[in-house]
Amino acid sequence: MSFPRQQARTQHFSLGVPRAFQISPDGRRAAFLRGRHGTDTATCLWMLELESGREWVVADPRAMGAVDEDLPPEERARRERLRETRGGVVSFTVDDSFTRAVFTLSGRLFYADLVGDDCEPRELPASDSVVAPVICPRGDRIAYVSSGAVRVIDINSGKDRALVEPDGPNVTWGLAEFIAAEEMGRYRGMWWSPDGSALLAARVDDSPVTRWNIADPANPEDDPQVIAYPPAGSDNAEVRLAVFDAADGGAPRWVEWDRGALPYLVRAGWTTGPDGNATVVFSAQSRDQRTLTLFSADPATGLAFELRGDGDEVWVEIMPGVPDFTKDGELVWIGRERGEDQRRLYVGDRAVGPEGVYLRSVLDVDGRRVLCSASPPDRPEEVGLWLVDLREGGAAPVEFPGAGSGGVHSGTLRGDTLVLQRRDLDSDGVRTVVVRNASTVTRQEVTTVESLAERPELPTPDVRLRKAAGRIPTALVLPSWYEEGSGQRLPVLMDPYGGPHAQRVLGARSAYLTSRWFAEQGFAVLIADGRGTPGISVPWEQAVHGDLATPVLEDQVAALHDAAEHYGCLDLERVAIRGWSFGGYLAALAVLRRPDVFHAAVAGAPVIDWRLYDTHYTERYLGTPEGWEEAYARSSLLDDAAGLSRPLMLIHGLADDNVVFAHTQRLSTALLAAGRPHTVLPLSGITHMPSEEATAENLLLLQIDFIRGALGLGGDRDRER
Repeated sequence: MSFPRQQARTQHFSLGVPRAFQISPDGRRAAFLRGRHGTDTATCLWMLELESGREWVVADPRAMGAVDEDLPPEERARRERLRETRGGVVSFTVDDSFTRAVFTLSGRLFYADLVGDDCEPRELPASDSVVAPVICPRGDRIAYVSSGAVRVIDINSGKDRALVEPDGPNVTWGLAEFIAAEEMGRYRGMWWSPDGSALLAARVDDSPVTRWNIADPANPEDDPQVIAYPPAGSDNAEVRLAVFDAADGGAPRWVEWDRGALPYLVRAGWTTGPDGNATVVFSAQSRDQRTLTLFSADPATGLAFELRGDGDEVWVEIMPGVPDFTKDGELVWIGRERGEDQRRLYVGDRAVGPEGVYLRSVLDVDGRRVLCSASPPDRPEEVGLWLVDLREGGAAPVEFPGAGSGGVHSGTLRGDTLVLQRRDLDSDGVRTVVVRNASTVTRQEVTTVESLAERPELPTPDVRLRKAAGRIPTALVLPSWYEEGSGQRLPVLMDPYGGPHAQRVLGARSAYLTSRWFAEQGFAVLIADGRGTPGISVPWEQAVHGDLATPVLEDQVAALHDAAEHYGCLDLERVAIRGWSFGGYLAALAVLRRPDVFHAAVAGAPVIDWRLYDTHYTERYLGTPEGWEEAYARSSLLDDAAGLSRPLMLIHGLADDNVVFAHTQRLSTALLAAGRPHTVLPLSGITHMPSEEATAENLLLLQIDFIRGALGLGGDRDRER
């Protein structure tokens, strides 16, 4: 089997990898998701008993006769925002005592008991088209969304009722709006109170949002899909919060804040104070994203009080995992003092945890301990974990048992049990262990959770990490057959993302799978994380403010020239660049503005005109089109079309609702008007990230053929690998 086919069939080798761990309060059991093998798209829910090491399947979609993915439109949209391409049980929630789990299959609602001998999943008589179910903390009721209404079903009696229904044609309850899910990392729209007596729900009215039509030319008899999409400078959906009594619903108790000044609902939930009373907690952001405010609200009156306010003259970054609270009710937050280059972890009003690191997220709060992820100073390719013990003070790095330094780690913590996952440059795939008694080194018990993922059919990679020009993280991937000192110069393929919120240069083999395959075809593949990418510092990220084109392109050029000088094997007369999404934008930008450096480009799903991209992302960097006209002009590629002098392939899914096909269409129209030859590959029925097996495989093969032809390299070196 060729590597392109294997990568497509295994969904980038993600199938069979254990994920989405949840741990029981006593730390003795863990539930997780995993397919039965490396090409199994019907993800199962598994249970692991740590004392015995026994694991078993709680819910198997095939055994339950629910493999066919007949998903409600809202669920399809939710998965598109999550970039979730797997099937079966893709998410689940558990009650506080870890006695029941809840999930959906093909829009049907199921629960499974997690204790006792009878763990057989049971379907509940819920309404059709169940979306985003959440079990209540007591484990006796489930809230879910159906047809825009929030409904609650009693597990024991099966009684199902609407808690609140839409009060307008464009109103939905209990779901995250497009902007929250696509750009703010909030995928939920309802939250149970700690005692299960009330439900906090978001009301979304997208009436003000611009309507766009996405048609499929391959099926002209079908009506176009109408989506609510807010391009830069336009109106967003109106989002409110309300509290409902879980027993009878009743009238909404509205949570009130200045939504005019802070229109973006960033996070929401509950916490229990020292007095034992539950309060609503939520954060909201200003339209210009320079202010982020955390509120506490009385669930009985809806009156909100400010807990913390963060401001920045450029923008305030939304950080994963916060707000959270310790067992004593202290706020856990990630913030930055004015003038500081790095963010810090705060508990209450004091800074705690590791200093000088690039703090990435809070992963969990377990009593008085905080698990966070960060990169050490000057080593952005590493992602490590730190455990901050508030009882004893200080922060200790978390070591993966039996592994060396470096690598990319993630984890979760509960009941003094720690799930650790590691990727590194010495092995393929993901390694997973569960550590009991994590806080006591001498009593730790380690259980390995097997990954059933396939191994890529590729030779051992030659990946070389380096700081180009002393500042730009780069990775050079050379063919396994390349002989050092041979004097052979290799054509270059730059393979960046290069933009905000995504980092390509990492200390993990799995980060370079596609790049490794391209290298085996005879290329020196260079990946560079220039200004705007995460991992280094806040000023590094904010260097693209007002200009998404110039800094990122300058850093790609600088990285290329540095690599050529340092390694001596790069042929600068034959340089191509490829990328997807922001990387697609960067690839097109490169051949349009620096044809002296880049000789061919493949641009997948590229943003071409930032006026067509969404409000929250675009305005963070470029402001609004009305106020920042020059910034949009600098960053748009349409005016560069007449100057195209190098081969350019544009690839775009016609069903893409994130970077819509209009981007590629408008650039192609401008190129045609200027008489500039180019190639357009439209993908019928494909969204932002192609996952259909044949399409994903052939896209790689077509790209390598195009690049070879554009650089005058002749036939394929190894078409079947």
